Amino acid sequence: MPEWFTALWENGTVQVIVRSLLAVVIGAVIGGERPRHGRAAGPRTHILVCLGAAATSMTSMFVNTVLGANGDVFRISAQVISGIGFLGAGVIILKNNSTITGLTTAAGVWATGAIGVALGYGFYTGAIVVSILLLLTMVLFARFERRKVRTGCVYVEIDDMYRTNAILQEVQERMGENFNHQIQPPRSERQGHLGLLIFFDKKANFDCASLREIENVVYTIEE
Repeated sequence: MPEWFTALWENGTVQVIVRSLLAVVIGAVIGGERPRHGRAAGPRTHILVCLGAAATSMTSMFVNTVLGANGDVFRISAQVISGIGFLGAGVIILKNNSTITGLTTAAGVWATGAIGVALGYGFYTGAIVVSILLLLTMVLFARFERRKVRTGCVYVEIDDMYRTNAILQEVQERMGENFNHQIQPPRSERQGHLGLLIFFDKKANFDCASLREIENVVYTIEE
């Protein structure tokens, strides 16, 4: 092993780089699953949470082992786990027709923070195992729940955000009362456009293609 690598390993530089990179990778992988469901907390949010949590753990260890300061090395990390709640609250508050959404995303952000703490302390096995199980839970159970409730989803993009309420009124006339909606950024990223996720009961005999007939609706796709 080269002397320069040995020196970097002994002073902890390599461990810091490895743990930080793992935090970025795991945060990106977990966060990459959320935008598929139209959630705002995507890869960037999860990367920042995981990396920041890892940094707090590494800082605690540095203060204790290098600076020689006595104290509880878990105190800072413990505040991270409880402090992530403000992010979760911002996700959960979103409501669609009195339906609370975002609970899974909020729980995922909190779990990502816990994984980051584990990475910061060098608990690689636990962090990786938990990350795999977390992804399997979010992906597999999401499919199971969709099959169970038989809920359909269609993405609708409009070119005039100021007509959102009027368009939703027309959607209601076509689909009836049994639907929910979620507003999100337009996938085309065009200025003035707005995206809508329309959730409906698949048992209802409804043709999603008919939504294209509504004025200002420029794009629809059933998901």
